[in-house]
Amino acid sequence: MNILITSEAAGIAGSTYSVSYLAKGLAHRGHKVWVACPRGTLLWKLVENTQVEPVHFTFASKLHLPSIRQLASLVREYNIELINAQSSKDRYTTILAKWWYKLPVKLIHTRRQIAKSIGALGQNTFYTKGTNAIVAVSEGVKQSIQAIGIPEQHIQVIYNGTPKEKYTNIKPEIISSWRNHYQIQPNELVIGCVARYKEQKQLLTALKFVNQPTHVLFVGIEEAPELKAVREQLPTHHRVHYAGSINNNDVLHHYPLFTVNVLPSVIEGLSQSLLEAMALGVPVIATKIGGNPELIQHGVNGFLFENENEQQLAQYINQLLSNTTLQQSFSEAGRRTALDDFSIDRMLNQYEFFFQKLTQDK
Repeated sequence: MNILITSEAAGIAGSTYSVSYLAKGLAHRGHKVWVACPRGTLLWKLVENTQVEPVHFTFASKLHLPSIRQLASLVREYNIELINAQSSKDRYTTILAKWWYKLPVKLIHTRRQIAKSIGALGQNTFYTKGTNAIVAVSEGVKQSIQAIGIPEQHIQVIYNGTPKEKYTNIKPEIISSWRNHYQIQPNELVIGCVARYKEQKQLLTALKFVNQPTHVLFVGIEEAPELKAVREQLPTHHRVHYAGSINNNDVLHHYPLFTVNVLPSVIEGLSQSLLEAMALGVPVIATKIGGNPELIQHGVNGFLFENENEQQLAQYINQLLSNTTLQQSFSEAGRRTALDDFSIDRMLNQYEFFFQKLTQDK
């Protein structure tokens, strides 16, 4: 197949890595894959110098006529059979290009986050009639887009995956250097959170009810004023660190520092950071929202807490921090979940089968 994957939202995010795994995996299987995204973005860097061909593309707005024309030119130049749009602006651009230029392509949109609203009146009809299908990365995402008017039969669930080889080059000396950087002693407890700005405030608030002294390490963000205000009210036996935005190799070397990983988010489709933590054997706690319950079986490979229930979150943190047997049990079960049930091969098999079925349908 000749496949064009588009993404304006190509910056630092778990979804960007998921898109790169899809593109590189399909190319490795013998398909010709182009990725249209802004030059120099993280996605561009992840796919350049691979079997994937990156194409510089800027989706200036949802109705940007030059972008629509450029997309149509790409389809014709490379004889594209299927377009897979990954983010908001390119969803509009791909539909309009297909309609206005009568492009003979199959068009698939992928939704990676919980949908809160469809936008303008009739936009759900625009998305349904303008695409051949919509891929949701979890049942939670599927339910959210059904709730705003997308028909169930138009949605295909394909879970994100994570590649095993990603976790084979973890170096003890790098872990040790980060431990020294934060001045964390080997026997000290660490609560980690790897995410862009989401609901980290819930974790900080929950610390008021956490009994044992801990380090709390936020990876992916700097300290915002509202987070600083909560931190200043915490018991003095907790120490809070912010790693800021760091590259993925450094992120992976942070997980082994964690006693437990917490994801307080309300928009997760299927979290790469949870998959990473579980693959590396870190016990996880997450909000009972979106795709999180499809990754985490409560009490078996992690805990799920009700959104905005900081005391419940603290209860689960206390339970894990004080029970090494439970930590080990969650660690082993989580690793099996991430590496077996959510493998990259399983994801690629499902995308490849679905794409081939669509391109063969006339």
